[in-house]
Amino acid sequence: MMMKRIATGMAVLLAGSVALADEGKDEGFVEMFNGKDLTGWRTSGNWMIEEGNILTLKPREGEWGWQRFDDYIFTEKKYGDFILDLEFKFEPKGNSGVFMRVADPKDPVEKGFEVQILDTHGKENVGHHDCGGVIRTSGPSKNMVKPAGEWNRYTITLKGSHLTVVLNGEKIQDLDISKTDLKDRPMSGHIGFQDEAKRVWYRNVRIKELKTDG
Repeated sequence: MMMKRIATGMAVLLAGSVALADEGKDEGFVEMFNGKDLTGWRTSGNWMIEEGNILTLKPREGEWGWQRFDDYIFTEKKYGDFILDLEFKFEPKGNSGVFMRVADPKDPVEKGFEVQILDTHGKENVGHHDCGGVIRTSGPSKNMVKPAGEWNRYTITLKGSHLTVVLNGEKIQDLDISKTDLKDRPMSGHIGFQDEAKRVWYRNVRIKELKTDG
């Protein structure tokens, strides 16, 4: 009986330690959507907030293509160094993307950079345009994206020229931007999500701003 009580006590202590560790991981993170509307963001597209603070895109009939920059959604605020944590899912053949450090939302492809979101589950040889890729720069080290309709999680850390991307618990990018063709891109800018006129959902979108060294 005594041993059982000791074991139970240890389990409670361990559970408490895990809870504290998880709480520490969340320290400093801020929700980027308020659960009601798009306050703090700007777009002329079809983005809306659904129950559960889920951001979703509902394309209008006849819309297509990726060069619809006004229909992307961007933060009003600019960010430099940060950890961006979010979940996403897409419909079959879905396509979107996470844009960062965008100096000009009317030209995000040339004035920022993108971590791809694309329905490429199961693809063997993945490149920069597949899910987890940094467009025009670096393919993911592994194909970790789940099938269409399932939630995925990105944790994107950007500090100075160092970019890391974790997709579904696996680090798939560890990149020194200063050694790539993106080296001249802005060091701060807007964060945004791409509208390719395909259904996509985002939830638990949180950010932790990091202090710049020096």
